[in-house]
Amino acid sequence: MATTTDFILPKMGESITEGTILNWLVQEGESFAEGDILVEVGTDKVDNEVPAPCDGTMVKHLFGNGDVVEIGEPIAQIEPSDGSTKENTSSKLEAKILKKPSGLEDIQKGSKASAASQNKTGLSPDSYRDRERVASRTQKPISSSYINKDLFVSPLVDKIARENHMSYEELARIPATGTEGRLRKSDVIQYLNDGRPHQFAQAVSNEPDPTAYRIPQLKFDKGTGKIIEMDRMRSMIADHMVYSKHTSPHVTAYVEADLTDLVNWRNANKVAFQEKHGEKLTFTPLFVDAVARAIKEFPNINASVDGKNIIVKENINVGMATALPSGNLIVPVVKNADQKSLAEIAADVNRMANLARENKLGGDDIKGGTFTISNVGTFGSLMGTPIINQPEVAILATGIIKKRAEVITRNGEDSIEIRSMMMLSLSFDHRVVDGFLGGSFLKQVALNLEEAPQTNY
Repeated sequence: MATTTDFILPKMGESITEGTILNWLVQEGESFAEGDILVEVGTDKVDNEVPAPCDGTMVKHLFGNGDVVEIGEPIAQIEPSDGSTKENTSSKLEAKILKKPSGLEDIQKGSKASAASQNKTGLSPDSYRDRERVASRTQKPISSSYINKDLFVSPLVDKIARENHMSYEELARIPATGTEGRLRKSDVIQYLNDGRPHQFAQAVSNEPDPTAYRIPQLKFDKGTGKIIEMDRMRSMIADHMVYSKHTSPHVTAYVEADLTDLVNWRNANKVAFQEKHGEKLTFTPLFVDAVARAIKEFPNINASVDGKNIIVKENINVGMATALPSGNLIVPVVKNADQKSLAEIAADVNRMANLARENKLGGDDIKGGTFTISNVGTFGSLMGTPIINQPEVAILATGIIKKRAEVITRNGEDSIEIRSMMMLSLSFDHRVVDGFLGGSFLKQVALNLEEAPQTNY
């Protein structure tokens, strides 16, 4: 019968006597594997990720976030699943936390650090496996000339990198979300899921390339004023947008649609629609329906990129960018939009829009999107140039519906009429979507919107 044992706050440095609990990553009742990060602890020198000394289950947290705990004091009770005793579990934990993560010598060709490593170990660091052995013996933190900083990683992250044969330069290029820029397990897993975009990046040479572009070291006067720290969601959005622009070569195409018939149809049917289905009929369900039908005509726009492969998605799940009360954006997803009636799409749209306003969207509501719509017209914008929602390959922006005078030709005769016009813009990933596919799809969306539904409610 398994028994509980104390999970102590381990020694983290010669002069460190206490630490602050920053974040429990394993909650009470959850199981964990040896090496999983259980808790993040801050000290007056550096923040640390404390790994699990064995497989087991988290029984109870003895301290919460923000509590200050002395080194050596129990911070939780765990139930080892491998029969570990209190003594060997604690000793294994201390061994783990005190061991500096293995990492990268300066691997630039001809560098002094590489030469020193070769002299000490008898191994040449020219190959990855040799560098692994060099690093494991010398116990250096990862240092990359590419990012020009030391990057400390936990033993678990180091293990994942080795299992996936990731070079040190590649590991140093992964965006880190941990405290003080620490690389976390989730960062590496996300990077692997994204197809390892930096897999073939080259190490920076000591010899400058006269043809290479270099970012100018400009010092701007950023001015003074009120400083507002980004919240967690805004920071994640910023990282996601920069990553998308870095990953996908964006091209934006534009088309104008005459929505007069659609606007008239909605005005004539919205009351009857609500009475029959119990749902408000906004323009968003009509946009989602038009996009889903266009995707069926051009399925290659409903895709993602995996290395050198294009994954054309089986399901058509249309996301709709929605503003939260905080001002941040979130993208709830209408699943299988091509298989739903307009009433069913409206029910999904209204439900998720209401949940978004109350900050109550669930995880399933925002997962699985294959194509995204951003209705910039909601904010009065004529049109927009949206950034692709990775790992998708295209995103549609719908502008404001605006009445204006248009020249209409009927039976060879021109006349000027007041029409309801809207601009649509499609940003697409030019790696896999060419101008013909992007333009044809965008035109089909416009045609779908110009044709009012035949049903009367």
